Amino acid sequence: MVKLDYNTEREKLSMPEYGRNVFKMVEYLKTIPDKEKRNEQAKAVVKTMEMLNPQVRVQENWEHKLWDHLYMIAGYDLDIDSPYPCPLKEDFETKPVPIPMKGSPIKAMHYGRNIERIIDLICEQEEGETKNLLIRNLALYMRTQYLIWNKDSVADETIFADIEDMSEGRIRVPEGMELGKVAQDANFSRPGLGSLHPGGGKGQGRKYRSKKNKNNR
Repeated sequence: MVKLDYNTEREKLSMPEYGRNVFKMVEYLKTIPDKEKRNEQAKAVVKTMEMLNPQVRVQENWEHKLWDHLYMIAGYDLDIDSPYPCPLKEDFETKPVPIPMKGSPIKAMHYGRNIERIIDLICEQEEGETKNLLIRNLALYMRTQYLIWNKDSVADETIFADIEDMSEGRIRVPEGMELGKVAQDANFSRPGLGSLHPGGGKGQGRKYRSKKNKNNR
């Protein structure tokens, strides 16, 4: 039987964007005993890398980067007279210091963090008509946000349950509260996909700008 040679069973490439053939060329380069010949072959390998990755030429110091990549493919173990010094392995393989997250994770991404702050403010209000009005206004806004990022419709009970859950039970939605029906002409397009002109439907923003430019001629 002929044993198939899979990439998953081969040595892992440090820079897969150059392919395994370049890796083999570098491995062969390391075995050349004559340093002068090794220097010539190193230049040929770098030229090949440039041909395989021509977009690198638009970058600043692109030649330096190619020689750095050559050293990296060789495992930082390559004795050649390079126009640039061998990069330090620690500079490329040391993991960056993690950036600490500010605050706790957002409980519901489609509502956003501001909703959590509003809920905290409502929790501080005394029980009564004013607090109930604030809860209803909050529920209306949350319903709008929900419809933007999720579905075409949502039950009031779902919004109320989200309020009580996000407040960790500190808010109890009054019994019998209703949000009313969503207006038929309501637009719940996501940011950047809906109207650009207040009150207009999808595509109205473009018409609005055209009309405005025409009036300014």
